[in-house]
Amino acid sequence: MASDNILLDVKGLVKYFPVRKGVFRRTVAHVKAVDNVDMFIPEGETLGLVGESGCGKTTAGRSILRLIEPTAGDIVFRSKKLAPGGEESVEIDVAKVGRKELKALRREMQIIFQDPYSSLNPRMTVGAIVGEPLLVHGMAKGAEREDRVKALLAAVGLKPDHMKRYPHEFSGGQRQRIGVARALALDPQLIICDEPVSALDVSIQAQVINLLEDLQGEFGLTYLFIAHDLSVVRHISTRVAVMYLGKIAELAQTEELFTNPKHPYTEALMSAVPVPDPAWSVERILLEGDVPSPVAPPSGCYFHPRCRYAKDICKTDEPAYRDLGDLHFATCHFADSLDLQPIKSEE
Repeated sequence: MASDNILLDVKGLVKYFPVRKGVFRRTVAHVKAVDNVDMFIPEGETLGLVGESGCGKTTAGRSILRLIEPTAGDIVFRSKKLAPGGEESVEIDVAKVGRKELKALRREMQIIFQDPYSSLNPRMTVGAIVGEPLLVHGMAKGAEREDRVKALLAAVGLKPDHMKRYPHEFSGGQRQRIGVARALALDPQLIICDEPVSALDVSIQAQVINLLEDLQGEFGLTYLFIAHDLSVVRHISTRVAVMYLGKIAELAQTEELFTNPKHPYTEALMSAVPVPDPAWSVERILLEGDVPSPVAPPSGCYFHPRCRYAKDICKTDEPAYRDLGDLHFATCHFADSLDLQPIKSEE
């Protein structure tokens, strides 16, 4: 995707995990966790990434950051801070940079983890947790670092005296705010939100989502928002990508996806979303069978064993990931001809 405002452009992202057996631990197969994924995120926007558990959402997000090493693919990030004089942007392939360049890129690409309990070191104070990135990257120390940490805590709705407390003294929502403050410490351009509200109560989820939206406007952030909850994704996302068994099934503008789905899997997911309107009737689509194993995925279309529209070609030929118009992408042989039921438009 050639455009001046594309911050992240991922092409052909692959992550396979080896399956080893025997005394000599020989590789006998691979878990195809992420299999040829394409996506792009314009600067200042939020791309929601949804799908059922085990589809590869988190693996894709961590591969983009190289928290786990991708097997193949291009991850092009438009960096501004590494450019001479800070004036011009530079395109960097994250998958190919060395250790030194990767450390510098960490300033611009951060992550908010799913679990607000295990992602914070229980032996460190909040001040040390939030301020650690500043020390690692040599950006601030002493009184300057302390002032920066206080400002970050204030930005996420916490108090300066919280610096001296430990994670166990906070609620789940407050811990996630600490995680958000840590992600903001280096003034990044891109933040990958790995299911940041799934472990929180519904009322606290709303607070954290509103916080993320406010911070996006204040700091000009770009998000890759990984989640299960379609209602949350619809609320926060500019565009949505639906993932199934390591592949992108569909990607489109948020309202276009919800009101005009082009992939049967997207239709099935949306039929499970409760709509608070008794006049709106949606047929609940129950997918038959289990999700296939990523070690031995089905031939042809990965979704065909569970698809009620599947035909013979779906069993033998893998559908192309193609643009149906207006940057609405789908991986389905019959995306142009199926009449799929939408979800109710937001008033």
